Amino acid sequence: MAQANSIAQPPASLFDVNTELAVDALNKILADSFALYMKTKNFHWHVQGPHFREYHLMLDDQATEILGTTDQIAERVRKTGHSTLRSIGDIARYQRIKDSNSDSIAAPEMLAELYNDNVALVQALHEAKRLVDEAGDNATSGQLDDWTDLAEGRAWFLSATSRSS
Repeated sequence: MAQANSIAQPPASLFDVNTELAVDALNKILADSFALYMKTKNFHWHVQGPHFREYHLMLDDQATEILGTTDQIAERVRKTGHSTLRSIGDIARYQRIKDSNSDSIAAPEMLAELYNDNVALVQALHEAKRLVDEAGDNATSGQLDDWTDLAEGRAWFLSATSRSS
């Protein structure tokens, strides 16, 4: 009977693809996701106006969805044998989505800003998809499809909600 005194090494296939560029792209997407999460929560907390309840609930749902992807993104980076973000400082260094620190912003502008940020995230996800496909990282490629669908869905909701009747 063989003795099991150590954990088997992960399959070499986890690390035999060139993932450096893809990992950098994923870490930027992770930073953008945290920035978008915080901005969405900020707007959720500060939205006002005749559609308060509708916007408040929608933004809370969207923030929850965004936060849910952050763990998946970080764990995917780790599964490929790389390091991911470690601090608020790392988020600030990598993020491309701009913070919103305005004391007063009207609800339509909030929705427009979040729409544009989600569209920018979709574009970043498409670029990361190209990189992981070139690297032959099928698992990350499939996850990027899911994250892209979620970001497109949020952008669609924001756009549809912003349209006048």
